[in-house]
Amino acid sequence: MNDKKCDHCHLTFSKEVMIYDNELNFCCKGCQGVYHLLKDNDLDSFYNKLGNKTISPPINVSDDVNRFDTTSFEDIFVNINEDGFKEVDLIIEGIHCAACIWLNEKVLYNMDGIISADINFTNNKAKIIWNYDKIDLSQIISKIRSIGYNAYAYDASLADEKASKAKREYFIRMLVAVFASMNIMMLSVGKYTGFFTGIDDEIRHYIHLGEFILSTPVLFYSGWIFFKGAYFGIKNRILNMDFLVSSGATLTYIYSLYILFGGKGESYFDSVSMIITFVLIGKYLEVLGKKSAVDTLDKIKSTIPLEALVLKDGTKKTISLNNIKIGDIIEIRSGEKVCIDGKILSGEGSFDESSLTGESIPIFKQEGDLIYSGTINNDALIKYEVIKTYKDSTLNSIVTLIEDSLSSKPDIEYKANEISKGFTISILSLSIITFIVWYFFGINLGFDYSDANHFEKSFIVAISVIVIACPCALALATPIASLIGISELAKRGLLFKEAKFLETIAKADTLVLDKTGTITKGELRVKKMRILDENIHKLNILYSLLDASTHPISKSIKKELVKKYDLTLKNLIEVKNIQAKGMKAKYKNVDGKLFDILGGNIQLLRDNKINYNFDSSNSFYLFCINKKVIATFELEDEIKNDAKRLVDYVTSNGLDVVMLTGDNEKVASTVSSKLGIKKYLFNIDPIGKAEYIKKLKKEGKIVIMAGDGINDSVALSNSNVSIAMGNSSDVTISVSDVVLLNNSLTSLIHTFKISKRTYKIIKQNLALSLIYNAITIPLAMFGFVIPLIAALSMSLSSLLVVANSMRIKKNN
Repeated sequence: MNDKKCDHCHLTFSKEVMIYDNELNFCCKGCQGVYHLLKDNDLDSFYNKLGNKTISPPINVSDDVNRFDTTSFEDIFVNINEDGFKEVDLIIEGIHCAACIWLNEKVLYNMDGIISADINFTNNKAKIIWNYDKIDLSQIISKIRSIGYNAYAYDASLADEKASKAKREYFIRMLVAVFASMNIMMLSVGKYTGFFTGIDDEIRHYIHLGEFILSTPVLFYSGWIFFKGAYFGIKNRILNMDFLVSSGATLTYIYSLYILFGGKGESYFDSVSMIITFVLIGKYLEVLGKKSAVDTLDKIKSTIPLEALVLKDGTKKTISLNNIKIGDIIEIRSGEKVCIDGKILSGEGSFDESSLTGESIPIFKQEGDLIYSGTINNDALIKYEVIKTYKDSTLNSIVTLIEDSLSSKPDIEYKANEISKGFTISILSLSIITFIVWYFFGINLGFDYSDANHFEKSFIVAISVIVIACPCALALATPIASLIGISELAKRGLLFKEAKFLETIAKADTLVLDKTGTITKGELRVKKMRILDENIHKLNILYSLLDASTHPISKSIKKELVKKYDLTLKNLIEVKNIQAKGMKAKYKNVDGKLFDILGGNIQLLRDNKINYNFDSSNSFYLFCINKKVIATFELEDEIKNDAKRLVDYVTSNGLDVVMLTGDNEKVASTVSSKLGIKKYLFNIDPIGKAEYIKKLKKEGKIVIMAGDGINDSVALSNSNVSIAMGNSSDVTISVSDVVLLNNSLTSLIHTFKISKRTYKIIKQNLALSLIYNAITIPLAMFGFVIPLIAALSMSLSSLLVVANSMRIKKNN
């Protein structure tokens, strides 16, 4: 006979396919590798336990894992961040509670080369950042699989499909547990009635047998997720909530088996079933709570079309968004949504931008204007050129920001996790001490029990201690509240890049506001124009200097000049921007004569030794040629309607408000007095703003700054929390921690209200979970709580945390 048996899986194969390793035979390299792995780790006793039984050969997943390191995979799913590290979004399959997330993050952080590993509590999406010089992504995936979970690249459609499948399976397990538990309780009515009125031993035995049949699938099918979580926790030297649930239920089940097969006393199969059922129901309700909190994110996603009508080579083709490139021409009809950001080439009409800004009034757009993904074309046929890829488009960026913020954690959550670390081992120790005291010292507390059920009483009290003390409420206290807070803020057009900024804003004591574009509307209007020399050549030079600047003052004056004069651009040389003061340049005429040109505030003139007296309570602009003033302009900027309300709210809550502006003292004084701002700095340049923020932080202040311009970006990056207004530049948004989709200061009020409320709820949740354990654990130790009630109260503690977190949603 030519067949040989594999020394690992014990399956028989022809000797031609066998791999020979000294005197050993293997059917494949997988079996050979596992055999030596077990041998090297002193686990070869596995084969003694296996006996003559066969097992399936190990699945070869090396190709699957290696593909995570391929260029094609990295091009699609992996990015390199600004620090030069690689980052990827993965879905971790098999997570079912906060403890699972903690386990995965702990294991990943222990790997050399992992910079960050944050897992989203709502959808099990992990954002992993690693140093690719020290570790490969395939090694990270292998590590995740080694602890009993699976990981794959995040893809929205695939993730939804997997999530639906997992939810369906979870629901079936819960239904099995509920059905069996209801029938067990029917049997228990007879058992407990007989306890008081008397019952035949044979009937009691049959009731125990029925309960055993019904509780077994509940423990080993419905409760499988707890055994799995406990196993991988122990494997990684972590005792988690799953260990408490599974050990408590299993010990009760084993004791009940002893009673069923001849022991004296009462069985507790009903408690086994109820422990698993109550915890499962509690977890399922947690899932529903999380789903409610992320409905906002789903609504935003649903506003993105899946494909667009692209014009190519004179034909129209419907193309998937992922295949659309920068420079493609897209056509949208009346009523359709913009799918990718672009610039209008032809057509004009109004666009509903409420999905981005919350403003209900349509915005008129024409040729050359930018349109944004997620907005609706109300009344025209528009053709536009794509200026961003789908991945970088406005609405998709918003979704990414929200998802990333849900993945991050406030500092208080890390503190809660530190408390949770020693929780399980402490509870197990208390349970053992409780058993010893009850059994050996006979603590009775009024309970009269004979020697026959002495062990039973001690055992059940110890089990109650294990079951009632669940760290789940403690683990849920922060993430569920943060999740709801972030979602509520998103509904109001506020995008937090990280959840930790909720806590920082709640603790802040100083709010710094930029004036132009933040406190004011940023729509400067020329109130008074004085042209002292109407020589058209000189006005052309003024027009050219204004055109070289992007400052709002320059834009407003330029717009006003072209209404009155027919001007042309001149070629200026040595054009320089003088921060917070204006611009200077030179102009050479046809005769070769060189002219010095200045345009800006009075300080710019003084720096260049030009004596000119000009006083105004408005912003102003002075234009000089060869040290002679040619024109003066006074401009005013209207204060936003809700600016006074913001200042009043913030100051009433104990925060100091500071206004920073590059404008002169009179302008700053006028604005600050109207709003009740006691402290303001004027004539301050971008570096000065940043230095002032640093000074506040050195004084121990927790500083929040809101701004909108490029000149604010340095100061914003130095604050504890930086907030970019809706009209901000790309640079400002990139350095900001919070982005306002609209330009309303009412949104800033919502930021403070919801952040403070969320932080308050988090502290309440932590207090609730700690107080719950402080009260219930002693009660269980003194024998006042049976396992069934312990399981119910444990689940109720988690639900109480979820219900309390929902209070964040209350109306402002």
